[in-house]
Amino acid sequence: MSRISIRFLILPYRSLNTSVLSRKNRHTMAENMFLYWGSGSVPCWKAMIALEEKGFSGYKNKLISFDNNEMKGGDVLKLNPRGEVPTFTDGEVVVNESGAICEYLESTYKDKGTQLIPSGTKQRALVLQRMNEAVANLMHKMLLDYLYEFMETKEEDMNPDTLARKTQTLKDELNRWNDYLGQTGAYLTGPDFTMADVYFFPFIGFGVRLGLNLNSFPKIKSYYERLSSRPSIKATWPPHWKESPGSFKPLTGKM
Repeated sequence: MSRISIRFLILPYRSLNTSVLSRKNRHTMAENMFLYWGSGSVPCWKAMIALEEKGFSGYKNKLISFDNNEMKGGDVLKLNPRGEVPTFTDGEVVVNESGAICEYLESTYKDKGTQLIPSGTKQRALVLQRMNEAVANLMHKMLLDYLYEFMETKEEDMNPDTLARKTQTLKDELNRWNDYLGQTGAYLTGPDFTMADVYFFPFIGFGVRLGLNLNSFPKIKSYYERLSSRPSIKATWPPHWKESPGSFKPLTGKM
């Protein structure tokens, strides 16, 4: 047998061996990780998607009950004095706050799983911008000022001017993100799934759960439908959402 033939027999074996070892290493690393999380929480979902994308699907975890105020229990408080989730440990390292968890995973395990923050200066800058833009704007304009408020307020009790103003503010914000997707294509910053998508998708998923109509935002709607089947998102889909439809009917105005 020629040296060339032997070489082509050996290379696939080595490649397979490397792949198997890489999975074993990630599994071992995941066993040292622990996450306290709550179902349906945008911050928790964000951290969980990042863990899946980095290949750490075997991490240990505990689902806490918001109804029973379990985030204020001793197990969480000893790690996170604020009594909030997600609360994450990696061996002896404690990381709280969803953004910090996501960035810790990417910077510590950059060579594992999906590269979520690109190395190229221009593309990295865009991903970082969209990450922070999502938190700064969607958290307030979609969740705090719109969906959360209307979850507890009947339409007839709302000031019409306030409703119109907040509806328009959210519509303008969603149009901006719809335009971004129109420029970049498959994902938020281009052809590859990045940390920007990790940050953005849970906001949209939560909005849809609470009745947000995406028909006026076709690029976002297509993006939501497509990413809903991505393995990392399917694996972390809030379990109680699978069991029952949303019970809230927030105002969507003339969205």
